[in-house]
Amino acid sequence: MKGMTASQKGTSGMDGMLERVQSSFHSAFDVDPKLVTLHSAPGDIPGWDSMGHITLVNSLEEEFGLSFDVDELMAMENVKEIVKILEVKLGTQ
Repeated sequence: MKGMTASQKGTSGMDGMLERVQSSFHSAFDVDPKLVTLHSAPGDIPGWDSMGHITLVNSLEEEFGLSFDVDELMAMENVKEIVKILEVKLGTQ
């Protein structure tokens, strides 16, 4: 990140986080990672229903090496919220 401004580094970090979340969606639902955006919600991703949510959470836990509590699971209503939760848990916000 040498030569980047602070705002570019922040964007790069968000992009890196989103790429890892996209990878988790691909693992959980076999969807094209590029179709998963910050604005994606369960209705946008085939298979992201109540049972699929558990599969997604398992994939996220494996990707990021952490676990979520019940409140965090319930707050994961869309990709943007997932990224926010991950940023807090990983201390990158």
